Amino acid sequence: MKQRKKVQVWLPLLFSIVMIVGMVIGYKLRDNTQVASNVFKFSTKRSPLQEVLDLVMLKYVDKVDVDTLGNAAIQDMLMKLDPHSNFIPARHLGALTEDLQGNFQGIGIEFQLFRDTVNVVNVVPGGPSEKAGLQVGDKFLKVGDTTVIGKISTDRIKELLRGPGGSVVTTTILRNGKPETIKITRGTIPLPSLDASYLVEPGTGYMRISKFSETTYEEFMAGLEKLQAEGMKSLILDLRGNGGGILGEAIDMADEFLDGDKLIVYTEGNNLPRQEYRARRAGLFERGKLVLLMDEQSASASEVLAGALQDWDRATIIGRRSFGKGLVQEQYQLSDGSALRLTVARYYTPSGRSIQKPYDKGVEQYQDDLHQRYANGEMVSADSIHASNGKEYKTSGGRVVYGGGGIAPDQFVGADTTLLSSSVTDLYRNNTIGNYTYLYYVRNRKTVDAYPTPGAYNQAIQFTENDWAGLKKLAEQDSIKIGSFSAADRDFLSERMKALIARYRWRSNGYFQVLNAEDEMVKKAMKEVKEVKEVKGEK
Repeated sequence: MKQRKKVQVWLPLLFSIVMIVGMVIGYKLRDNTQVASNVFKFSTKRSPLQEVLDLVMLKYVDKVDVDTLGNAAIQDMLMKLDPHSNFIPARHLGALTEDLQGNFQGIGIEFQLFRDTVNVVNVVPGGPSEKAGLQVGDKFLKVGDTTVIGKISTDRIKELLRGPGGSVVTTTILRNGKPETIKITRGTIPLPSLDASYLVEPGTGYMRISKFSETTYEEFMAGLEKLQAEGMKSLILDLRGNGGGILGEAIDMADEFLDGDKLIVYTEGNNLPRQEYRARRAGLFERGKLVLLMDEQSASASEVLAGALQDWDRATIIGRRSFGKGLVQEQYQLSDGSALRLTVARYYTPSGRSIQKPYDKGVEQYQDDLHQRYANGEMVSADSIHASNGKEYKTSGGRVVYGGGGIAPDQFVGADTTLLSSSVTDLYRNNTIGNYTYLYYVRNRKTVDAYPTPGAYNQAIQFTENDWAGLKKLAEQDSIKIGSFSAADRDFLSERMKALIARYRWRSNGYFQVLNAEDEMVKKAMKEVKEVKEVKGEK
């Protein structure tokens, strides 16, 4: 009986202890599993952004792709900082990295879909496809076991053709109406940033750089040495459309033009102390006339190079005001394979000016800047250029330059404002021009290939009425109605079609040789070079 009374006395106490322990464990479990009705607590401190995403994932009424939602939230947050800090999802990072690396793994061709057929339009010289015997004009029937005739996307074709270096892909192609099997061993395919390098005339070289990747300086040096071996004394460096890239490549290029230990650029940010980049070695082209071409799409690393050359009075800048990007980004890898490109500093030209245009009125207005330049007449009139932030800077020779809105040219060349018919725009939008020039080259390959140089070809080739009728017929197949081509339309299309055809024969070097023959900026650059030669008494 006594024992029973002891149990009765202690039982409530035991139950109380168990309840207390259970409550403590339950409370801890609730913290760790985040179970609550309207208050969300975490065992570790989290940002409101993470709390909201977790709540959406656990509580939202419909199924949501939280990764996509999170990426959008991150991007929106970065837009509040500046226009160039950027979040890169993992699925997009590979293509961007390839572009900056200057190469990728594949078979080394360019193709285009024409009437649901994959046509080879260019073969990289010395690449895997050329070694295997692939030619311009070949048509793919199968890649591996996959038939590629019919409805297939360009992304799917790239997926089939690309692969690790050293791997083999078996293709079935159609050539001269007969199928052939070609095995191609994949390799490293360059993505060159040097689009063209040639002598415009004896003593004057032309180089076009499309971007600043890991291989740009190396390509530039090879092109420069080749031109100098051919007798180059003056250089036209074309940076139009060059949106920038790796800052170090532009600095190395500037070093080839500047002597001594001249300052090229310096960077500085709230969390980064001032860092200077100076000329370190004797350059290959420290003397000699230098002309640099720029336009409204020349940005970032292009402006670093141009700013240094302008501040030291080393080059004549010809063209239109550059984009105005003076922010430096660093890329950080994130745990899920994505990346963050974060603005960490501003760059300053040797005179101390920042080229960055204002972005305090929002990203939308910032992105609309180029449209506004057209609207206010800046693209056609030098007097309409608005590049000044009100602060003057001096070049080494005492000339006044301005910061805060890109680099204004020393000599202005307006944009081509020739009025073209809507049909011409439609021809480009539907890639009818690309298809027509490809078919033209395939039909007339022997004739085009017989010309020794792009210049000889450009002088000789003329489009006949039958050729214009053929273009019109192809346009109608693409549902483009063309009454008749005006004289302006014919001049514009003739220049560009001749350049595109030359590209099949001489690649991008031939393309620019033909296109530059009537290019106003190149013509003005040539005039500048000749005037300098006359002053010096050269012939």
